[in-house]
Amino acid sequence: MTTILRIDASARPGPAHAAGEQASFSRTLADAVQQGLIGHDGAQIVTLRDLATDPLPAIADATIKGFYTPAEAMDDRLRAATALSDSLIAELEAADILLISTPMYNFAVPAALKAWIDQIMRINRTFAYDNGAFSGLLKGKRAYVAYSYGAGGYGDGGPLHSFDFMRPYLTMILNFIGIEDVTSFAVEATTADMATVDAAMVAAIKGIERHFAGAGEV
Repeated sequence: MTTILRIDASARPGPAHAAGEQASFSRTLADAVQQGLIGHDGAQIVTLRDLATDPLPAIADATIKGFYTPAEAMDDRLRAATALSDSLIAELEAADILLISTPMYNFAVPAALKAWIDQIMRINRTFAYDNGAFSGLLKGKRAYVAYSYGAGGYGDGGPLHSFDFMRPYLTMILNFIGIEDVTSFAVEATTADMATVDAAMVAAIKGIERHFAGAGEV
């Protein structure tokens, strides 16, 4: 059975069910992606980690020390400090598909998502370094990312394209740990007038539906 690990990073708690609601557009897109995956790949187990309702702590000194301590030298303090990382990595390892929903906050990923990244980026667990080269250890998985942008113009050729430090960073992180099959969906201008937002959401969701219907990439 194909399994999905879903990570939601928006501080807003739920999907944008109605026009004009101040809810999460990235979660709404992720809902559509999840439905597409279930319909396309068959029955799936979905593990949900909501970083808004269950935020992760910032990485601590003892955690970093534990990451670089050989297994035989770990003590109870370091094992406790790396227990959360162990759990989060185990979720990743168990999943066939990673689904992330995230808005842009100040041109990059939210702090909540960065806290998750800091816990799962771990040498000899999710990546290795040998003979002067890095290699990802989570190969064979797929990732889907649903992005939302408050302004418009972040796409290729857009006036704000160079300001987007979110999508390039997150794509690099996923590739770095071995997840090279990354599909992205996005909605822009979510802070515009209601008609513009509604049209953008309809177009984005239709694009996701076309993707899973086999009509091509969005």
